[in-house]
Amino acid sequence: MTQILIAEDEERIAAFIAKGLRSEGFATATVATGAEALALARTGEYALLVLDLGLADMDGFDVLRQLRETGARLPVIILTARSSVTDTVTGLESGADDYMAKPFRFEELLARVRLRLRTPQVVGEVATLTHGPLQLDLRTRRMRVGSQEVDLSAREFALAETFLRHPGHVLSREQLLSQVWGYDFDPGSNVVDVYVRYLRKKLGAEHFDTVRGVGYRLVDATAGV
Repeated sequence: MTQILIAEDEERIAAFIAKGLRSEGFATATVATGAEALALARTGEYALLVLDLGLADMDGFDVLRQLRETGARLPVIILTARSSVTDTVTGLESGADDYMAKPFRFEELLARVRLRLRTPQVVGEVATLTHGPLQLDLRTRRMRVGSQEVDLSAREFALAETFLRHPGHVLSREQLLSQVWGYDFDPGSNVVDVYVRYLRKKLGAEHFDTVRGVGYRLVDATAGV
């Protein structure tokens, strides 16, 4: 199993990332300091490092520089609340493979993790997600219901993609919030219900079951017809 090291001192964010990666089949280890990150990253046991810049004991840039100075070629994705162009350039010049600003959607982080790992799963991953008459082209970002093309907003697309990656599974509102809207959300928000209504209107209400008290499930409305 592919192991990913997460260096993040905000417990809520670290838990959010680790939970999401484990649900996608990765093994994770979480540390809160730069010293721990360096020690584990140098063992060679990890395939990728997710590194926050704002660690308590040392700056993430220093962790990255020290890691690269040892010749380690471990892919590194930087996470940061800093959004200046200077910080982005500094991170990439220090040896980072990718750079993500907080807050972020888990699906975007997952896509970048898979890209940097370049595993067979990524190389051979299908470009189109299909369930019944629903087809989502990940390269052109186009949605079709049968032969009809449907326009989706960026958030609607992300929600549809999440459903199509987990067909038949009951997805809780909390899961959908964390995967589509990111870790920085209000658990009491009704935004999931609002956007599911949008998808029902555009794609067909028959494709989305409500599981009372839990969440929603994507079904194949044509099965058995």
